[in-house]
Amino acid sequence: MELLWEIAGWAGAVAILSAYLSVSMGWLKAGKGFQTANLFGSVAFIINGTLHGAWPSVVTNVAWFLISAVALVRMRSEETAAEPVEAVHVQYPGVPDSTGQLAVVEALTDALPGSGSAPVLSDGRRLAV
Repeated sequence: MELLWEIAGWAGAVAILSAYLSVSMGWLKAGKGFQTANLFGSVAFIINGTLHGAWPSVVTNVAWFLISAVALVRMRSEETAAEPVEAVHVQYPGVPDSTGQLAVVEALTDALPGSGSAPVLSDGRRLAV
């Protein structure tokens, strides 16, 4: 059983150091992955430190755990409180976006006295005036 707690301590060291290295080198953002690695690493150090009577290490890692836990809770609450995304304008195939409005304007402009020609509809046909 003693070997299990030693492995836990070393696993905690690997988790915390690899998270710190990854963020420092820019391989990982200081987000959920970073905080989760710190959380698990600190738990492993708390267990290992308690069994070895290393109380300064235990107290430090309890604080480390609390900081990571609070950060994860805040990240989760920010995700749920995110503003809803606006509806995206969908352009259906075959339905003109603004070309229909343009065709009406052109038809009315061409129908004005003195324009010289019959208005053209959006499908290419000329309007009989």
